[in-house]
Formats: sequence, structure tokens, C-alpha cells
Amino acid sequence: MMDTSLFFQAIDLVFTPFNLSMIVGGMLLGVFFGALPGISSSMGIVLMIPFTYYMGIMPSVILLVALYAGSAYGGSITAIMFNTPGTPEAVATTFDGYPMAKKGEAGKALGLAMTASAAGSIFSILVMLMLSPTLSKIALKIQSAEYFALTLLGIACISSVGSKNLIKALITGCIGILIAMIGLDPMSGVSRLTFDKIDLLGGVEFIPVMIGAFAMAEILKQVVDKATSEGFEGSEKISLATIKFKEFMQYKWTVLKSSIIGTAIGILPGTGGSIASIVSYGEAVRSCHNKEDFGSGKPEGIIAPEAANNAAAGGAMIPTLVLGIPGSPTTAIILAALVLQGLQPGPQLMTEQPLMLYAIFFSMLIASIIVFFGGRVAVKAFAAVLKLPYSILASIIVMFSIIGSYAIGNDMYQVWVMLGFGIFGFFMKQYDFSPATLILGLVLGKMMEENFRRQLLLTNGDYNSFVTRPISLVILLFVALVLFYPAIAKLFKKKQK
Repeated sequence: MMDTSLFFQAIDLVFTPFNLSMIVGGMLLGVFFGALPGISSSMGIVLMIPFTYYMGIMPSVILLVALYAGSAYGGSITAIMFNTPGTPEAVATTFDGYPMAKKGEAGKALGLAMTASAAGSIFSILVMLMLSPTLSKIALKIQSAEYFALTLLGIACISSVGSKNLIKALITGCIGILIAMIGLDPMSGVSRLTFDKIDLLGGVEFIPVMIGAFAMAEILKQVVDKATSEGFEGSEKISLATIKFKEFMQYKWTVLKSSIIGTAIGILPGTGGSIASIVSYGEAVRSCHNKEDFGSGKPEGIIAPEAANNAAAGGAMIPTLVLGIPGSPTTAIILAALVLQGLQPGPQLMTEQPLMLYAIFFSMLIASIIVFFGGRVAVKAFAAVLKLPYSILASIIVMFSIIGSYAIGNDMYQVWVMLGFGIFGFFMKQYDFSPATLILGLVLGKMMEENFRRQLLLTNGDYNSFVTRPISLVILLFVALVLFYPAIAKLFKKKQK
């Protein structure tokens, strides 16, 4: 349980003027980096690390974790305004966020995303404060079988994601998994599907694919649809009004459920917010009476993924700090930054420097609260951008898409990958295939294969090991529920009639 004396010491430490300014600055930088396609929170933290060398340990750590907290929200901005996820975690936000913006409700969509992001983040941080030691023990029991089951759950949610046609969704999901297998075999090191191309030995980066399939494909679609230079579709009726807190409270159960899902998935080392947002969106669709409304600007379609991916960002800090095991790619960089500062995350951090641990949690909590209250001012500025002529907006999106793709490895090859998938994504949109399921298959495919094969190696090919482990069995049962629930529900409706 939380030590109350450390609680107040951490508050006193965090609220010093300099540390508080680091929280505000880090949060603003995080929102900025998160909103730029391809310039993710990981890259933002890497860019900031050199500036922390001359700071003390506490301000450095506070700056980096506040940047991490801010970036979790920033990805939703471009996802809603331009159908271009700023981060992979914001892919699911495009499904209903962009349609809402097209209807002229960009301010409301951004307000929903901001409030849900803050709520999910605050929930996960409170869980961290109260239950870190207990949750860390549970996280240690998670092995390959559980990770495989979790990725399978994410794949199962394809039926709820971005496409009205399940067959087309499954086809694009399988294409994504196939693309994820390009490169060196994770177990044997043998090259596969590379066609003797050196650039493919390292696999296909999902960020250029994501930028191309969403951003470039949308621009091509708008051009083909003869988008005029008068502005964003529906710009003449854009409302800059944000959502009121009382109005937001009618979605409280969606927020709570999504925050729990996000925190639970975030705690598992190596997962992150991508899976959390997809699973949470799928659960929101499954539990809703009006499923057909999703994909056309339904508020729950924004709230569920945003609450989940921000909760996952907070949850990922638990294994990073308490176990010394990165909870996500971004927290792996935070872990390296802490080591550079002379800290050694892990069980000893709880015993040797508990004040540092609580200060980190409070820094993230304050950053989330600032997003909740201060973001309302920024929402109107972001939404007003949509009043620009579409020719200018398209040029800005193309510029950031090229910069974001090139910055991944300072390599023009990634730009060509982005452009190639832009054309591919355009044809997918034309024939009602879902780019979102392509990205989902690409993100989860590699993790699914690695953990499946690793579990079989550990158990000498025993397939029963996936169902004999309790946590894995529970997740697999939930996968079955997700897959067969629609058919069962239809059967019950027929019997009732």
C-alpha cells in the first residue's frame, strides 16, 4: 500500500516551480510530437534526452514522463482532423473521430478525445499509486502463451474495426500479418519474403505503412473526389464548441471499462496502447445496442480507444519502474534514459528510492490534469485549422508525411514505402477494404508469431500449454466470445421472434 508520508513528500517535490515548469513543458512537447505523423513519443523522448544531461535527476525524469503522458493524447489530434493517426495507438480513433470532424463537429470530437484521454490516464496513474507492488507480481506470471492469447484477442476484434464487411476485414488483416513476416525469421534468422532486397531484411516499418494507408490514401481520395479549394469538407459548419463535463458523464461506463482494459493491457510488458485501443473499441462495439452507428461519428468510438490507449501508457510504467522490464517501446527509451541518469529501475527502486517512484507518478498525474483543463483552449485552435482551404491542408499533410517517414531511419526508402502504401490504401478505400485492419495485422502479426513459436519451443511443441495456463485460458475464452457473440445474439433474436 502507499506510504502517506512519501505521498506528501512527493507532492512537495513535484510542486517546486522548476519541476512544475518541466511538467508543463514536457506535456506540451508530448502533444506536439504525438500530433506529428511519424514523429512519435519515442522519437520525442530520444530528441529530449541530450537536453537532460545537464539537469538534475528529478527534473530530467519529470520532463520525460510528462512528455510521454502528453504524447498519448497528441496522436488523436491529427487522427480526428486529417484521418492521419499521429501515433499507432490513435489508429482506432480515426474510425469515428474523422467522420465526426467531417460532419462539422471537430471541436466536439477533439473535446471527447481530450477528456477521455485525461480520464484514462488519471485512472491508470491512480492504479499505479495504489497497487504497483501487487500488480508487478501478477505481471511476472505473464509469459508467451498469455501474450499470444492477447494478440489473438486483438486480431479477433478485426470484426469490429473499420469495415462493414467481415470477409474484407479478414482479408486485409491477413495481408497485414503477411507483411509483418517480411524480413529475418525471429527464431532462425533466415530471410523470408525479401526477394533478395537488402532493404527488406529488417522488415517493413509499420509507421510509413500507417502514414501512407491513412494520410496519403485520404488525400488521393479527396483529389479523385474533386475536393475543392474552398476548405475541408463541411468546414463551413465546423463547430468549435467543446463538450461539457456534464455531457461527457453520460459515457462514464464506457470510460471506466476502457480505462480498466487499457491499464490491464498496459501492465503486460511489451504490449502498449495499440492493442489496448483496438480491444477497447471492439468491446465498445460489442456491448452497444446500435452497432451500425460505429464508423459514422459515434462518441463512444472516440472515447473507448482514447481512454484505453492513455490508460495503457500509464499502465506500461508499472513494469518499467517496478520490474525494470519495458512495458512498451516508448518506456524502453525512458528506461534507458533513467539508467543514463544513474537510476536502476526494478524491485530495488521500490525499496531504495520510493520517493522517486511516487514523484514520477505524480508528474504524470499533473500532466494529465493539465491536459484535461488546459486542452480545452487548444482544442479550438486545432479545430480552427480545418477552416483552411483543402489545398493548403493537403500540402501540410503531405509535407509532414514525408518528413515523418524519412525521419524513421533518415532513409528515402521509407518515403517510397509510404507513397506505395498510399496508392494501395487508396484502392482499398475505393473498394471498401479497411486500412485499419491492415495496420492491425501488421502491428500484431509479428508479436503473435514470435510468442506462439516461443511457447511451443518452451514446451517442446505442447499445444495444450495454451489452455492449461489459467490467464491464457481466460483470454482465449474471451476471444471465443468476441468471435461467436454476433452469431449467438442473432440466434437468440430469432428464437425470441
